[in-house]
Amino acid sequence: MSRSSSRTKRGFTLLEVLVALVIIGVALAAAMRGALSLTGTAEETRYKLLATLTAENRLYELRLARQRLEIGQNTTDCEQGGISFVCEQIVKSTPNPFFRRIELRVYRTRDDQRRQYAEMLTVLPTNQ
Repeated sequence: MSRSSSRTKRGFTLLEVLVALVIIGVALAAAMRGALSLTGTAEETRYKLLATLTAENRLYELRLARQRLEIGQNTTDCEQGGISFVCEQIVKSTPNPFFRRIELRVYRTRDDQRRQYAEMLTVLPTNQ
């Protein structure tokens, strides 16, 4: 008997190694996709937080200014936390002539009017 036929072969075949590499590759790709998704979600959450702070600040400015609020729409640039936003302020009349309804919407850029990050609504007296 020859020595090679009596010895059992050990180890993995090339096919087994390739299948294992494919499985590992798919798992790593899924993990990377999940990590990128979490990164995007964290950035969106940051934008929403900063936009909400921007809207709150603008409403506080209106309350403290104690100026007569004219009915109409106004769009201004505003910045919070180093991020530029666009604030859209809409002043509407109410059934009570002594109050005005203020809607404030915050967008990321002027061109991105469909992507709203914050919206707030309040009612203020006409003659503060």
